[in-house]
Amino acid sequence: MGKLIVWNIVSLDGYFQGRQPWDLRLHEYIWGEDLRQLSLSFRDDLGLLVFGRVTYEGMAAHWQDSTEDSEIAEYMNNTAKLVASHTLKHATWQNTEVTADIVTELKRRKRADSRNIYVFGSAWLTHTLLQAGLVDELLIGIAPVILGAGTPLLKPTSVPRELQLLETRAIDTGGVLIKYAVPSS
Repeated sequence: MGKLIVWNIVSLDGYFQGRQPWDLRLHEYIWGEDLRQLSLSFRDDLGLLVFGRVTYEGMAAHWQDSTEDSEIAEYMNNTAKLVASHTLKHATWQNTEVTADIVTELKRRKRADSRNIYVFGSAWLTHTLLQAGLVDELLIGIAPVILGAGTPLLKPTSVPRELQLLETRAIDTGGVLIKYAVPSS
């Protein structure tokens, strides 16, 4: 059975995007060779990428024609992708399926494949998957910047959720990677 791993970058004050939707300038503060190598390492155990609709649309627009980093673009374009959406009926980015029932679909896929499933971005989807008990690990890159406002990655919950620290690592840009196991509730 594969693990479901949420990967995201946040500012020190917990925002995964700035004041406007898809304002990801905070990535400029953390992106460097260490994060590039981490991104490339995902492809080694990657079975499926999962996005919410908004993140999917932004990622598809960026990566389909990207000349930015051919190695990352290649695996982003060629990897199987799944979009959680009640409004999107079909996907145009290669190797992408759409589902309106993400919880049921990910339970099935976790059982069917030993490779990891990564959720990139997608704060509301992350909340849904945490509530459903499907997230095995949170991998968070903390960018060395305080945004002051924006969209928080984690949404309020009614019950505290204890995490188990697996790893911390400073990276070349002054950012920090933190990996937590999410015990079953």
